[in-house]
Amino acid sequence: MSEKEQGIQIEELPKLNNPILIAGFDGWGNALDISNGMSAYLIRKLKAEYFAKINPDIFYRYDENRPLVNIKGGNLISLSPLGGSFYAARNDKGMRDLIILKANEPHLRWVQFVDDLLTLCENLSVETVITLGSMYDSVLHTDRIVSGISSNKDLFLKLKQKNIIPIDYQGPTAIHTLIHSEAQKRGMDSISLWSHCPYYLQDTTHFGILFHLGALLSFLGNFELDTKDLEAGSEALNEQIQLLINKNPKLQTIIEELKEAKVRGSWESVKASIKKGEKVIDLKDFFETK
Repeated sequence: MSEKEQGIQIEELPKLNNPILIAGFDGWGNALDISNGMSAYLIRKLKAEYFAKINPDIFYRYDENRPLVNIKGGNLISLSPLGGSFYAARNDKGMRDLIILKANEPHLRWVQFVDDLLTLCENLSVETVITLGSMYDSVLHTDRIVSGISSNKDLFLKLKQKNIIPIDYQGPTAIHTLIHSEAQKRGMDSISLWSHCPYYLQDTTHFGILFHLGALLSFLGNFELDTKDLEAGSEALNEQIQLLINKNPKLQTIIEELKEAKVRGSWESVKASIKKGEKVIDLKDFFETK
């Protein structure tokens, strides 16, 4: 395979200490931008350095998810193709280093993509892979609910220790499951975490679940992560939401119904109660993660 045909194009392999891979994808499993947003947060917070990228021509359909362009005053400012990038974060306290993948979920050639991804992991001596997903659910903005799967009993006990709910599911899947399956075949530990997001907070940065997810990753990956900014954002956001609840009878009803529900439904089962296109809360850009 020629250089141009390589699925992952590497500038230079970093030298890392017992690294773990954390992968967040945009697309089907990225409700409230939690999975992709968490990767972006880790990259920014840990000052991770870029070292490789996904070849978009191999794994993506441009007619299905078009590149983003920024044009001002008749001038082309930027063009952002589909794909994704790999970043390395080094820990200077003898703890584990990180490889962070921030990417669009591939449209094509999943088997090749996962093979390329895990081969890169083997070349970097990665023994643990963690994928991040998020879904809409009938939960409250104050809930911190994460479900997951693990590749062995020891990892399962670690998940249980942090109240991560074991997943029971049958149906369509995302790239996460194939990564999880193939990682096990190669003898790697693997975890898939799924954050449950309130359907009524669309277009909102959910600082609370990001704060909780950051703490989980720090524990599972054995690395330090200062999330005080997320914690402060969560407190401020909750105050703002409570003000909206106090002023909005319809929202009050929805919140009370969720509190009283004994069985948590999926986004598909609750969205029928909301008119198409209507948003109960829209706090878009209320905060920006820093």
